[in-house]
Amino acid sequence: MALRGPAKTVAQTVSVVIFMGALAWASVPLYDWFCRVTGFGGVTGVSDVAPEDILDQTITIRFDGSLNNHMPWEFKPVVREMDVRIGESGLAFYEAYNPTDRPVAGSASYNVTPYQAGGFFNKIQCFCFEEQVLQPGERVQMPVTFYVDPEIVDDRDGKHVHTITLSYTFYEIDLPEEYADAQDIEENSDTSLN
Repeated sequence: MALRGPAKTVAQTVSVVIFMGALAWASVPLYDWFCRVTGFGGVTGVSDVAPEDILDQTITIRFDGSLNNHMPWEFKPVVREMDVRIGESGLAFYEAYNPTDRPVAGSASYNVTPYQAGGFFNKIQCFCFEEQVLQPGERVQMPVTFYVDPEIVDDRDGKHVHTITLSYTFYEIDLPEEYADAQDIEENSDTSLN
């Protein structure tokens, strides 16, 4: 039984709306997957270990740190730049300080520039893989271990990259439940003593 006239138009319209909704729903994970696979937009790779192939050629890594407008921390790289051999693992530190009188949780987003280097810049260990919680007045140094994949020298665009900038931006997030519960208990005990 084929639909005709207005019923056919309604069915086609509903089908288009459902298709567009499904496409919109899937676009974020598909775009994320695309960026991780290709390094598009400066998205870096993640690896368990550095490659065994270490080249004599060096590349300069610059480090940048910034904060979202609502993040009360201070945050900066300990060293602004370093030269590493391509394929060799590097270790850099960022320093964070919580000058407030309350615990603050943060999460870091990151990227590298130029964007064509994203697929070749790999992190082995990074503070950005987990949420960070700093207590009032706490100052910490947070490590990032990384390497630049030797395949960069054979890439059409990558072989012209001599400097990579690794940028982090910290955002304040809700305290994890265990910290929030402890904070509530402390606040309640302070008010009951008064």
